[in-house]
Amino acid sequence: MSSFDQRIDRNGTACFKYDGRGHVFQNPDVLPLWVADMDFATPSFIIERIVARCQHPILGYTYRDAEYHEAIRWWYAQRHGWNIDTAWIDFCPGVVSGLNHAIRALTQPGDAIIIQPPVYHPFFDTVKNNGRVLLQNPLKSNGEGHYTMDLQHLDELAQQGAKMLIISSPHNPVGRVWTRAELLALGEICQRHNLLVVSDEIHSDLVFVGHKHIPLASISDDFAQRTITFGSASKTFNIAGLSSGFAIIPNKELRLRYQRELEASGAGMGNLFGIEAVKAAFSPQGEAWLGELLTYINGNIDFVEQFVAERLPQVHFRRPEGTYLLWLNFGALGITDKQLNELLQQSAEVGFNAGSGFGVEGHCFERINVACPRATVREALERVAAALEVR
Repeated sequence: MSSFDQRIDRNGTACFKYDGRGHVFQNPDVLPLWVADMDFATPSFIIERIVARCQHPILGYTYRDAEYHEAIRWWYAQRHGWNIDTAWIDFCPGVVSGLNHAIRALTQPGDAIIIQPPVYHPFFDTVKNNGRVLLQNPLKSNGEGHYTMDLQHLDELAQQGAKMLIISSPHNPVGRVWTRAELLALGEICQRHNLLVVSDEIHSDLVFVGHKHIPLASISDDFAQRTITFGSASKTFNIAGLSSGFAIIPNKELRLRYQRELEASGAGMGNLFGIEAVKAAFSPQGEAWLGELLTYINGNIDFVEQFVAERLPQVHFRRPEGTYLLWLNFGALGITDKQLNELLQQSAEVGFNAGSGFGVEGHCFERINVACPRATVREALERVAAALEVR
């Protein structure tokens, strides 16, 4: 196993997760389990590839070569059973910037776009900040932490003339890995109402035993022709700082429109080291490392599940099917979101993501990132338990 138990000091590295916590939480001493990057060392074979490139004395303009495109093609065939054409691959500095580019390229100001909260908070901003109309199709909860898509309401919203649907797959923050049946039903609604789909699949590699990520566009040619898939090695291999996302767009017309928007923004060049990192990550060596990572994170989730059951009976937790993000329900405490966050940030001194940031459906929830050494997870939960004991 890789040294996932090693606690690495990230302070003083302009690290948003650690060096930014004083501003975000008004408490520089919180233990941060919020931003969705990992506290694990980036795999050594990726670092070695970057260092090797640094041995050349010139770091000039670059481009994404055949090896880069082939690495992505191989990874999707190997991991997800989707045989893509390398001509479908384009660039985005990150998935959020890609969402903005896709919205501007493929819709017009005033067009309606559907999202499914509780969901990754930039989804709200990308729609509203680009002058589009936000329509919300909240996920349905069974009351025990299991969420499903409200397909009937989605169909009703689509009939109102919406142009685009943005989905999170696997879903951030509720941890669902959508089944083929669910994606097929969703795709049929989009087909019937001529909805374009932007699918954020950045967590696609972080799926646990018993579940399988299915790229929406892989299900049928019609789905592929109306879907823009965004992916990245950043979550899987902890290289978010290298701005190395990508878009997979089988429809040539949509791809050209996306490319024109990307060029107009001046954001299409890419990062030299990000390109090298993707080549190293999407490889047999990367696949072996990912297996170790998933085993460790699954062990962290086991720990949280047991700890919550034994020490935090006021908190409801359901295991995620994918991602390293846990969606914990503190509603039984009977307090407001403001009181909950004050309790966690000031009394417990832990920095989680407030559920309300993911939509009103996140009231009294917290999102916790457990892609960190188990000792960090243990310390965070011990702090929460101690704060609740004296509440």
